[in-house]
Amino acid sequence: MGSDKWKKAKQALGCILIPQTLEQNNDNINININGSVTPSERRRVSDAGVSLSSTSPSDVIRPPSPMTPTPSSQGLMRFSRTCSKSSSKQKTCAICLNSMIPGQGLAIFTAECSHSFHFNCITSNVKHGNRVCPVCRAKWKEIPFQSRTPGPREKLRGNMPSWNRNDLSTEGNHLQASEPGIYDDDDFIEEQRRVREQSVDSTSDNQRIEIRTCPEVSAIPKSISYADFTVLIHLKAPIAGSQNSRAPVDLVTVLDVSGSMAGTKLALLKRAMGFVIQHLGPHDRLSVIAFSATARRLFPLRRMNDIGRHQALQAVNSLSSNGGTNIAEGLKKGAKVMLDRKCKNPVSSIILLSDGQDTYTVMGPGGAQSRTDYNSLLPSSIQQSLQIPVHTFGFGVDHDAVAMHSISEASGGTFSFIEVESVIQDAFAQCMGGLLSVVTQELLVSVECVHPTLELRSIEAGSYFVQLTDNARLGQINVGDLYAEEDKHFLATLNIPKASINEMPLLKVNCSYRDPLTNNPISLDEVVVKIDRPETQGPGPLVVSIEVDRQRNRLRAAEAMSEAKSVAEGGDLAGAILILERCREMLSASTSTQAGDPMTVGLGNELREIQERMCNRQIYEASGRAYVLSGLSSHSWQRATARGDTTSSTSLSQVYQTTMMADMITRSQTMVFGNVPSLPVAPPRSLSQRLSPRALAYNLPR
Repeated sequence: MGSDKWKKAKQALGCILIPQTLEQNNDNINININGSVTPSERRRVSDAGVSLSSTSPSDVIRPPSPMTPTPSSQGLMRFSRTCSKSSSKQKTCAICLNSMIPGQGLAIFTAECSHSFHFNCITSNVKHGNRVCPVCRAKWKEIPFQSRTPGPREKLRGNMPSWNRNDLSTEGNHLQASEPGIYDDDDFIEEQRRVREQSVDSTSDNQRIEIRTCPEVSAIPKSISYADFTVLIHLKAPIAGSQNSRAPVDLVTVLDVSGSMAGTKLALLKRAMGFVIQHLGPHDRLSVIAFSATARRLFPLRRMNDIGRHQALQAVNSLSSNGGTNIAEGLKKGAKVMLDRKCKNPVSSIILLSDGQDTYTVMGPGGAQSRTDYNSLLPSSIQQSLQIPVHTFGFGVDHDAVAMHSISEASGGTFSFIEVESVIQDAFAQCMGGLLSVVTQELLVSVECVHPTLELRSIEAGSYFVQLTDNARLGQINVGDLYAEEDKHFLATLNIPKASINEMPLLKVNCSYRDPLTNNPISLDEVVVKIDRPETQGPGPLVVSIEVDRQRNRLRAAEAMSEAKSVAEGGDLAGAILILERCREMLSASTSTQAGDPMTVGLGNELREIQERMCNRQIYEASGRAYVLSGLSSHSWQRATARGDTTSSTSLSQVYQTTMMADMITRSQTMVFGNVPSLPVAPPRSLSQRLSPRALAYNLPR
C-alpha cells in the first residue's frame, strides 16, 4: 500500500499509533464502519507494534455527509484528536488531551502497560467502572485511587468536583462508584436576567403566540342546517430569541449500554452525546445515566460551562457496554435526578435511548412476558409530580418499539425510530433544536360557544389533553410547551342549526401561557369565529377550506395508521394493508389533494411506505411496527420525530420541523470530527436492503 493510502488509513483509524516503518508495508487492511479491523489484521498490525483503541468516538467513520467545517465545530470533542505517533514519547494525556509535562503542578500516573495519564483524569476514568487502559486496552491489576480531600490547586482548577470524591468499591470484576442517597449535588443556578428590554404588556406581536381560525365554509344559507361543522384553530409560536435570551434547560440523558450496544453503536452514541454537550449553553445543565442490568449516574446535573463540558465528555468517553437491559431502572435514576435537585431550570426533559428489549421489568427471567403494562417502565413521579416529557429513541431494529412509544406517550414526549445507526446524531440534534427553543409553557387554549343554540361535539387535538364541560359549551386544550415557530392545529366540530340572522358568531378562542424566561403569565385577546347566513346559496356547492381539509386528512391518516397497526398485531397483515389502501383512495379524492397540497400528498406517500413495511411478518417485526409508532407520535403531538433512515427523508417529516430543528440537523451533518475522511456515496437502497443488518464495511481504495 502506498504512503497516501496509509495516510487515509491513519485518518480513518483516528487514534492509532503507527510506526514509521509500517508505512512501507504493502498489505491491505479493511476497515469497517466503526474503524475496527478484522481479527487477523489486528494480529498482524499488533505484531508490528501498533496499538488499536476502539472505544473513542473518533474511531468511528461517519457515513457520507457534507464535510464543510463550521466555526462551531472547532474543539468539539477533545478526545477525537489524533494521539501522538509514539507511546514512548507521550506528551499529552490520552483522556483530556492536555499537556502532560512534569513540573506543571499536576500529578502523572504511569500504568503497568507504560502509558501515562494525569492522575485526576485516570481516577475519574476508573471511577466510572473502567480498569482497562484507554490507549492499548490492557487490563490493569493495579488502579489509582483518589484521596477524599483535593489539594488547593485542584480546587482552584475545578478538577475534583464533590460528586467525584466518592469511595470506589469492588464488586466482582467491575468497579462501581458509591452514589449519594439523595441527588442534591446539582450545580447552583446563577441568577439570570429574566426581564427583557420590553415589558410583557408591550411585547411586540412577533413575540406573542398568533391565533388564527378558519371555518369549514364561510357562509351557510339561513334555511340549511349543517351537521359536524368544523372550525380550524391554528396556533403559531413566536420566533426564537438569541442564545442569551432563551430559557435554560435541565436535561437528563438515560443511555442503554447493554452488551448489544458494543462496537459501532456505542461509538456513535458517544459521538452524538458529544454533539449534545457542545450545543448546551453555560446556563444549561446536563446529567448522564447509563443502564444495562443496573443503572448508575455517571454525571450529576452540572452546568455546561467549559469545566462542565470537559468533565461531561470525559464521563461519556468512559462508557463501556455489557449486561442486560433494565429500562425501568435507568428511568428511575433519571427521575431521581430531577426529583432531588436543589434548583430547577425553566425547561426540563429526559432523553431515553435503547436498542433492545427490557429483560427485567417487562420480560420475566425465562424471557416470557410477565406483564403487558408498558407504562410500568415509567416511574409514576415523571407523570404525576414532575410532568417531565421523556423523548425516547429506539435504536436499531431490535428495540422494543411498543415500550418506547408507551413511555413517550404517557410522559408527553415523542418517540423516534433510528433504523440506520449512523443518523443517531441527527436525531438527537433535531430533538435538541426543540428543547433549546422553548418559548411558551403551560399553554392552555379555551374554546367557547358564542351563539346560545350551539354545543361542541368534539375537539380533535391528538395526544393533547382535552376537557369539555357537561353542557358542552366550553372546551379546553392543555398544550403545555411550544417550541419557537411551532404550529399546532386543532379541529372543533359542532352542529349548525337553521337561523334567521345575517351573521352567526360560532366560537370564541383565547389562550393563556407562561413566558419561561420571565416567568410571567400572558393572556391573549380572544378571537371570535363568525360565518355569514345569506338568504340563499350561491351557484355551485359549498367550497370547503383547503386548510380545514388538510388537517382532517392528517387525522384520517393517523386513524388509519392506528387501526392498521391493531389489525397487523392481530396477525392480519393483508387486512392492515387494505385499511391503508382505502385511506389513500380517500385522500386522493379530497379537495386538498386535488389542489396539489404538499402535506396531503406526503400523507399518501407515508401510507404507501407503511404498506411496504407490512408486506410480510418479518419486515413488519423488523421495522414496520416502529415506523408506524414513530409516525403516530409525530402526528399526535404535531412534532418532528426521526423516522426510519433519516430525520428528513420526505417532505412530510419537514412539515413539523421548526427552523431551529432544521438548523441543528444541518450543524450535525456538517460537523467535522477529527480527521474523518470523506467516504464514497453509496447508491440508493431498496426497502429490503435498508432492512438488512447494519454492519456495513467500508474498504479503503486499493
